[in-house]
Amino acid sequence: MKTTVVYKKSEQFEIKADFYPTSTQFAPVIVYIHGGGLFWGSREDMKVEQVEFYLEAGFNVFSIDYRLAPETKIPDIITDIADALSWLKHEGTQQFDFNPEKVAVIGGSAGGYLALSSGTFDLKPQAIVSFYGYGDITGEWALKPSPHYQKMTKVPKELADMLISNEVITVGPIQKRYAIYMYARQNGAWIEKISDMDIKELQSYCPLYSVNADYPPTLLLHGTEDEDVPYEQSVLMSEALTKAEVENHLITIPNGKHVFDEDWQSETVQNAFNDVIQFLKEHLQKDN
Repeated sequence: MKTTVVYKKSEQFEIKADFYPTSTQFAPVIVYIHGGGLFWGSREDMKVEQVEFYLEAGFNVFSIDYRLAPETKIPDIITDIADALSWLKHEGTQQFDFNPEKVAVIGGSAGGYLALSSGTFDLKPQAIVSFYGYGDITGEWALKPSPHYQKMTKVPKELADMLISNEVITVGPIQKRYAIYMYARQNGAWIEKISDMDIKELQSYCPLYSVNADYPPTLLLHGTEDEDVPYEQSVLMSEALTKAEVENHLITIPNGKHVFDEDWQSETVQNAFNDVIQFLKEHLQKDN
């Protein structure tokens, strides 16, 4: 069913993506970006139910890997996302049947941040969907120790350091990488590990501060009880988009936790995904 491709490579790494075709010819394509705090995850993290849901709705799916932190820093990670969109438009059309003018980027958490970042690219998608993503990594929530993670078992610095590789990582199993993120969030070291930049430099990698009238229509989904990424992050992003007169909508999940969308049987989650499909059809299946 799926076809795996290498969309980017160098002597140090190669980055893969999986293309899932829908049955409709020349259909739009969803580029899916996995989460994982920028430290872990892979293209295969996309839930089977979600893949099938999008395919049945008439959308192709392109689920991508990207280089992971702390071995790779934010500027290069964001470049990977831009290169995935470029590969899809210029090379992907030679391998797959899809409409390169109808592309949406969807991601959750760190993937939501990267999806929102795609709205600042020269080659932008036609629509963005962010599940509990964030537009600002210069706020206290990101820079200071996380109360949520401080309640968990303390991760020793030695263990976190031991899990960091000397090589470029493009796929990171949560079992081997989660402790790096836990340590970073427990000690307020997350942004330092993913960026090596001061706050002023970092602002240029915050979608919240880069919104303009050319930004694509955006759908934001966030739970009010998100213990990892504050609900306020999507509220602020929505306000910035509205101020720039960019079409956007924030779907609030009452009492929703982080990764609320994994509760596939929930009526609230089903309704939210139906809203996602309606949004995608409005912006990717209309003639324009």
